[in-house]
Amino acid sequence: MRPTLLIVLQPILANHMAGLLADKDLNVVVHGRDSYAPPAIDYVLSFRPPPGLLKTLTKLKAVLSLGAGVDGFFADPEFPKHVPLVRFVDDTLSQEMAQYIVMHVLIHHRAQRMFDAAQRESKWRQILLPRRTEDTRVGILGLGEIGTVAAQHLRGLGFSVRGWSRSAKAVDGVKAFSGTEELDAFLAESDILVCVLPLTPDTRGILNAQTFAKVPKGAFVINVARGGHVIENDLIAAVDSGHLSGAALDVFQTEPLPETSPLWAHPKIAVTPHVAAISDPAAGVRSVLDSIARSERGEPLRNVVDMTRGY
Repeated sequence: MRPTLLIVLQPILANHMAGLLADKDLNVVVHGRDSYAPPAIDYVLSFRPPPGLLKTLTKLKAVLSLGAGVDGFFADPEFPKHVPLVRFVDDTLSQEMAQYIVMHVLIHHRAQRMFDAAQRESKWRQILLPRRTEDTRVGILGLGEIGTVAAQHLRGLGFSVRGWSRSAKAVDGVKAFSGTEELDAFLAESDILVCVLPLTPDTRGILNAQTFAKVPKGAFVINVARGGHVIENDLIAAVDSGHLSGAALDVFQTEPLPETSPLWAHPKIAVTPHVAAISDPAAGVRSVLDSIARSERGEPLRNVVDMTRGY
């Protein structure tokens, strides 16, 4: 008997994924479009399912994420934690996230925003860079797949790279910090602070006034993880005070970012609409098929989330 996959995504993406999976020896149904019996569902593909939905699927074998982050599942207080939750891991997504990070590190390091302003004013301004590349310390919060790839790219460009993670990790050429007891020392050495952490109860709001006060004066912040990591009012205050030189944000507390948000017009904060990397549907199909095939054969699944850690 063919396994049944329930797709719970935004309608356009759900229909697209259903089309890609239509001839893959699966029964594919789309939540909100097709009728289905909850006990007939074997697998779910989603990103942020409606709270309470998954607990009704009593024969569920695994939940498959179409995103690198899984905080959308943990937002459901009734998530069935006995069911394996599989993260989406894709080399292309990691590379694109790293590209975004490197791009904004270089824009800041090379003072490109100043030159953009000078061009608008028809002003010829030649300046020395604020500091040499090898003296610019980039601190990466989170040394998972994405953080490690970004660190390697930045090292290749000559930056001095630090990394912080919950547990000790080793990355070639990166000065590593771990645990809460080493966080302050890490922050003190971060001229550019990059957040790629998973969003968990421990990391929610980690980029706040207290954190910003511990980075060097003039530090720059880049967040490509989740909007829940940043206390936006604290960030704006730290930039306006001059302690932070600016920020680049791809994720926000509320998405889409409201038109009334002061972030849109802030001259020292770059805003992009959660596009640092977008999951490739073809890669998503490969991940789904691999997970289902492994499950049906009784083999261990790859990239299963640790429910106690939340990633």
